[in-house]
Amino acid sequence: MLASKRILLIIGGGIAAYKSLDLIRRLKERGGSVTPVLTRAAEEFVTPLSVSALAGEKVYRDLFDLTDEAEMGHIQLSRSADLIVVAPATADLMGKMTGGLANDLASTLLMATDTPVLCAPAMNVRMWDHPATQRNLKQLQADGVRFVGPNEGDMACGEYGPGRMSEPLEIVAAIEAELGNGPLSGKRVLVTSGPTHEPIDPVRYIANRSSGAQGTAVARALAALGAEVIFVTGPADVPPPEGVQVVSVETAKQMSDAVDAALPVDAGVFAAAVADWRVASASDKKLKKSRDGLPALEFAENPDILKRISHLEKCRPALVVGFAAETDNVIEHATAKRGRKGCDWIVANDVSPATGIMGGSENAVILISDAGAEEWPRMGKDQVAERLARKIAKALTS
Repeated sequence: MLASKRILLIIGGGIAAYKSLDLIRRLKERGGSVTPVLTRAAEEFVTPLSVSALAGEKVYRDLFDLTDEAEMGHIQLSRSADLIVVAPATADLMGKMTGGLANDLASTLLMATDTPVLCAPAMNVRMWDHPATQRNLKQLQADGVRFVGPNEGDMACGEYGPGRMSEPLEIVAAIEAELGNGPLSGKRVLVTSGPTHEPIDPVRYIANRSSGAQGTAVARALAALGAEVIFVTGPADVPPPEGVQVVSVETAKQMSDAVDAALPVDAGVFAAAVADWRVASASDKKLKKSRDGLPALEFAENPDILKRISHLEKCRPALVVGFAAETDNVIEHATAKRGRKGCDWIVANDVSPATGIMGGSENAVILISDAGAEEWPRMGKDQVAERLARKIAKALTS
């Protein structure tokens, strides 16, 4: 299955482009998301409207579209997918890729990306057998580009031989194989996310403003790299990601128990905003106003999940990542927190009201580790998650 996987589909200009419509449908029914890119030649065979309707996404067509560049520049577009698929990959596109040309949106995306690329060639048999195409094929394979097909058979031009684009289900199988071999394949990662709700009585509770968006994005990014993700989430505003094992909790105590049940894991990412305190004796009935004044609430300290896991003698994850939401002196306070907790990394951010980060769509973090404080630029929470996931993958596999 391709749940939560993002495919950037570049549709080249050939008669086989009609198969791309069925390919989109097959990918969508398996849970994948498809962002389509049409070359000018591809528009002679399939319409942007049909592609967009099937993908449920905007079709990107023009390198110099000012609106597209403002909303999602071609550099970001080229790196926001888990896999780039070129289908059909025409002789012209393969030639541009080999020569490093970037004179339209499709070729520029392929030059600007650091995402794996899978090509499904489609062309006339004579074009496929031409020495230039075979040279291009060998060079692209040496550059790390993967291929599926072409198949042998009858062609639209009336000739017979190799050059037919692979069937959509064959391409889907190749995509699933590519995405199943991520750098975190075989690794088990725990992610906590969201706030906790600590009851005062049956209708009131102590909570915080965490939306759970960053933790959800981290879980999604780790799963996209092949990890088996156990996602322990409090009552978050955002839905949990697909393709992960979801454990829903409400209180800090429940979250602590769920974390214990998930061990052992290769890495633990503790992004949840766990309440530091709870009401020691929550009422089983709604507290009422009275002439005696405000009710007295006695507080107790909640379990410190990050500190406890960081100091485990047995079953400690190889990598423990904590989060620090600060409102001032971010690096100083987060560095001190890393020392107190004993975790390997702390992802710190400034959540003071003026930043709009708490509950917002963007984040600006500082990764604190033995190497020091690494400041990242402000970016979308998905982009933060992808960058963090790749660092985790490198740490676990190096």
